Amino acid sequence: MKQPSEMSEREYFACVGQRPGVFVGRTSFHALTAFLIGYDQHAIRSGGSGLSGWSEWLVDRRGRDCKHAWPGQVLHMALPNGWDSVAELSDVDEQQAIAVLFQLLDEFAAERELSDKAGMGQPTETQPRR
Repeated sequence: MKQPSEMSEREYFACVGQRPGVFVGRTSFHALTAFLIGYDQHAIRSGGSGLSGWSEWLVDRRGRDCKHAWPGQVLHMALPNGWDSVAELSDVDEQQAIAVLFQLLDEFAAERELSDKAGMGQPTETQPRR
């Protein structure tokens, strides 16, 4: 297994998503969003891009904005019929929210990888080889 420092951002998110309890203890949607907010802040302070563009990507993906920060956007997509208490999700809602969170993170990271490759002049699926 690769060390976290050797992983792409997408690989790292997949690693966290496969075994979230290793990273946050008791696995919950809120613990994982707090972990990701910390990840983002550390990356930015270290000169990385962190999750920059993530909130805007979620709004575009959902097709509308709301008064919630990005965790709320994820919940809207994961639980389109709403939820009783944002502080205490049911076990079923918790599992669904976590699954959707990591699915969305993977899609976001994949798009960013393609964009980074395109920006560096490397061929992508949408950019023909020269």
